[in-house]
Amino acid sequence: MPALRGVVGTRQRRLAGVVIAAAALAAGGCATFDAALGKQELVVTFRAGTSQATMLKARAACATLPHATPEPVPTALNATSGVYDVRFRIDQATDADVARLEQCLSKFPSIQGVNVEQEGGD
Repeated sequence: MPALRGVVGTRQRRLAGVVIAAAALAAGGCATFDAALGKQELVVTFRAGTSQATMLKARAACATLPHATPEPVPTALNATSGVYDVRFRIDQATDADVARLEQCLSKFPSIQGVNVEQEGGD
């Protein structure tokens, strides 16, 4: 019987090790997946013909709100005719934070709309 106990104990320890390793891998994968899901941005689109100066004014006016960080202006933007969507990172924003950002942006009639997008689009 003592020999049998050693075999059973070894198998149980190996099984426990495999279970722990599998759980650690699963937890790591979930954390990566959850981190990607937590990345959000609010994209501001403007009406056709809106000047770049007006876009930057709207961006600057709402840039100080909590948990809403404007993304950098693209470096390839043409200073005379460049049009881009203003984007705010809202990864840590609550619903109230997003509502305040939308309220700030609503003061600009040149804004056509806003859309919250997950990392990688939609």
